[in-house]
Amino acid sequence: MKSLFKMSLVLVVAAMTLSGCNCFKKMAKNRDEIKLTVTPEILVLNNGIVAADINVSFPEKYFNKKAVIKVTPVIVFEGGEVAGTAKYYQGSKVDENYAVVDKTNGGNFTQHVEFAYDPRMDQCALQLRAEIKCPKGDCKEFTLVNLNTGAIPTKEQAAVLAGNDAAAKAALAKEFGLTVAYGLNTLQKDLKYGELMAPMSNNYKRVTTTVEKAELLYAINSSKVTTKNEKAANLEGFKADVDSKLGNDRATQNITVKGYASPDGPEKFNDKLSKARSESGQKVIAKLLKDSGLEIDAAAYGEDWEGFKELVEKSNIKDKNLILQVLSLYNSSAQRENEIKNMSAVFGELKEEILPELRRAQIVNTTDLQGKTDAEMLAAVKNGQELTLEEYLFIATVATTPEEQVTILTAASKKYNDARVWNNLGIAQTKVGDKAAALKSFEKAAKLDASSELNKNLLLANLANGNTAEAKKYAAAADAEAKAAMNAAEGNYKAATSGLEGYNAAIAQVMSNDLAGAKKSIANDNSAEADYLRAVIAVKQGDLNTAKAQLKSAVSKNPALADKAAKDINLKALK
Repeated sequence: MKSLFKMSLVLVVAAMTLSGCNCFKKMAKNRDEIKLTVTPEILVLNNGIVAADINVSFPEKYFNKKAVIKVTPVIVFEGGEVAGTAKYYQGSKVDENYAVVDKTNGGNFTQHVEFAYDPRMDQCALQLRAEIKCPKGDCKEFTLVNLNTGAIPTKEQAAVLAGNDAAAKAALAKEFGLTVAYGLNTLQKDLKYGELMAPMSNNYKRVTTTVEKAELLYAINSSKVTTKNEKAANLEGFKADVDSKLGNDRATQNITVKGYASPDGPEKFNDKLSKARSESGQKVIAKLLKDSGLEIDAAAYGEDWEGFKELVEKSNIKDKNLILQVLSLYNSSAQRENEIKNMSAVFGELKEEILPELRRAQIVNTTDLQGKTDAEMLAAVKNGQELTLEEYLFIATVATTPEEQVTILTAASKKYNDARVWNNLGIAQTKVGDKAAALKSFEKAAKLDASSELNKNLLLANLANGNTAEAKKYAAAADAEAKAAMNAAEGNYKAATSGLEGYNAAIAQVMSNDLAGAKKSIANDNSAEADYLRAVIAVKQGDLNTAKAQLKSAVSKNPALADKAAKDINLKALK
């Protein structure tokens, strides 16, 4: 609590008595009872705003009926200052529309002040600047009062205030101001919105598998490969594909010949027939690929009911649904065959269109293609070489720092206008502190996609940029974590703690004075930021030795925190 008029304004009265500010002469009598408080005493950054409530209490029989006081709150920082909205007080006989202070009863008044945050305010003070006016004497117009010495401007000072030297005027006004609050708690800025953002996945596969097929068809009950069927199978094309992959040291080819029989006739006979077909097909392919060095495996699969079902589904056979129903009702090969043969109206079509396609040896080349290594992809980005979309998205997840992620995803964004690229780039940009660029990235992603990830990230990105009103547009569809972040951004720290975890929960808990809870939230966090926060907690608990040790640990991990600590009001006790 401060007594504004006890400390200064009453001294002004003595000075004004000599200087002709007549209406203030008797206002010094009860000066000890004039009180002023500022809440909070240490300013707090909240949602891009620095706010405070200034309360002044005037005693009974104090305020002159003809006096006017103008009080202007000013945030002062190195390199500048920002003035807030002035508050005017007037006596009951003043013909203005200001707050009236009754002379008989006095009065209690609260002035709420707000300032848009400027990073230069990290080291700041809140001053009050007072101007006085009387109907008679030398103060007929508002006259600046030095609230520290009680003096009004000398002629020389008045000339400075009336002149054009802005720097000199600002310096003098600052000298005349009364500081009522020191420092700014900026812990809210330390909320890690990027850690809460949802990345969008990639479809990158370390190994890509391709399958190429060729089919040798056989006559009914035969396993002999004819020249005609060899040509029909386009085995030369199959061989060309195999040969093209032989020169790729990332490709591993596995060739198998699968023998099948159509599901008509005795099952045991068909099992032997499918085996014979796999063996004859194997001989043909082995001869064809004799110079490849590849092994050719062979396997028999008996009656091909799966192939039968697939071909029937694709056919235009009139009663195909009835045939498919039979397949679903019976598991026995013999039962299936009997039921289908009993459909005499369609069996002829099956013999002509379906069954011949199942008397085959299927030659399959399954190739596993090994993708680039992580090192190769990182080198490609470094050297300006292009990657596929999925490679860019994947290697960004491998990068060890957000800065690397920004580099990779920025390169990707120049080639691919993909929502996932813009979304993940926005997350990386948020983590490196480029909040404005991050918001633009998310907005570009949102034009291409409307996923839940983007809804959440747009909310968080707007919070990071101080755009709470815009962030609220996404709140209805947001998850609990994003809503908790919204509460934290608005200063509702107790409500925020239940929806946050780890470091972000600890920030909210410190701001709501749950220091034990904050320590627990970061108990397993060994980052520089967590050590720094532990230093802040220790200072608040009065444990300066622990605070020093934790700050030393934080700075050893991240030297940039030394500059932050030098300006941090939360660590003032360590200076």
